[in-house]
Amino acid sequence: MTTGRAAGAVRRPLRVGVIAAILTGVLFLLCCTGGTAAFFLSGLGGDPENGDTLAGWGCGPVRPVDIAAELPRFTEYGDAQVRNAAIIIKVGQDLGVPSRGWVIALATAMQESALRNLANSTVPESLALPHEGVGADHDSLGLFQQRPGWGSVAERLTPAYAARKFYEKLVKVPSWQRRPLSVVAQQVQISAYPDAYAKHEELASKLVDALAGGAARTVEINGKAVCDAAERGEIAASGWTAPISGDVGSGFRTASRPGHDGVDIGATKGTEIRAAAAGRVLVARCDPDNSRRQDCDVDGYPDKGGCGWFVDLLHAGGYITRYCHMVVQPRVTPNQIVPAGQVIGQVGSSGNSSCPHLHFEVHLRKDRTSRGAIDPIPFMRERGAPLRAAE
Repeated sequence: MTTGRAAGAVRRPLRVGVIAAILTGVLFLLCCTGGTAAFFLSGLGGDPENGDTLAGWGCGPVRPVDIAAELPRFTEYGDAQVRNAAIIIKVGQDLGVPSRGWVIALATAMQESALRNLANSTVPESLALPHEGVGADHDSLGLFQQRPGWGSVAERLTPAYAARKFYEKLVKVPSWQRRPLSVVAQQVQISAYPDAYAKHEELASKLVDALAGGAARTVEINGKAVCDAAERGEIAASGWTAPISGDVGSGFRTASRPGHDGVDIGATKGTEIRAAAAGRVLVARCDPDNSRRQDCDVDGYPDKGGCGWFVDLLHAGGYITRYCHMVVQPRVTPNQIVPAGQVIGQVGSSGNSSCPHLHFEVHLRKDRTSRGAIDPIPFMRERGAPLRAAE
């Protein structure tokens, strides 16, 4: 299982422990011939459609938004809406809010107003001011549908003012950069529909990438926005992080392993595995092997079958990530909500495996079967959390 390489992986400088990492990678490439070609996962189903539709914007350096310039076009929004998105991002930049905040702000405004500066039919004063549509939700106004406690009518109908007030409250939310977008947005907005924000996270990240030089792919490290470096618990502005630091060995559906629905990442036994994004635990259990045995507390072997101890997480946008071959029972339980970067288990060699590694999968549209599986390498790279190629 040495055929998988992460396209476009970023070379990193040598650091303490690099020799150990190289040796781990070499041993992984030499010894691991198992994997998870055959699972026994009950109750599966979903949409068979496959493929990732992200545009794959480049990253860096992050550029200041010029709201007076010609802006990219999006099929989902008109020019005025995209300009409002640019204003929201620029305010975040001017305030020094990390780019994760821009994604949260855009997703919130998408839900509240579809990025339109809305007047309100119950607030006559608002109808005489510049606006881009008329709402009727209580006395709410503007991009974020802010009520009188947020400011005057004129202020709430000024996009830059509305964005600034949103950010001022956002940055006071504890651990806002790591928590699920819907949870953080709800802390700011106090909406009647708290779960509605999450569905906009994907497109919000895409807008941030297009308008600010791939900024959704960056992570804040020592106060600087660094591209494609979300690992070891660092979270990209997109909300994603690499589950472990390690080199990809066996790739996705290679010629020699067409049934391999994920990638294998080499690591030492006991290495902590992190949730790749905020989500809800769907499954956390021992997967039966080919003989229907559930003996995941022992090392597996090739052709044993099964995923060993494993976890499935459901994320915003209907994505599912899978983490296989854990050494002991996962640290999470079904229906638990976990933030991005939370430790969910440890690398092992249980199930269909010949040496310690993490088998990592990504599935679309809530489909846990092989029909929903896509290549994790481009998927994670586009989110600023690339899986590294073995050098």
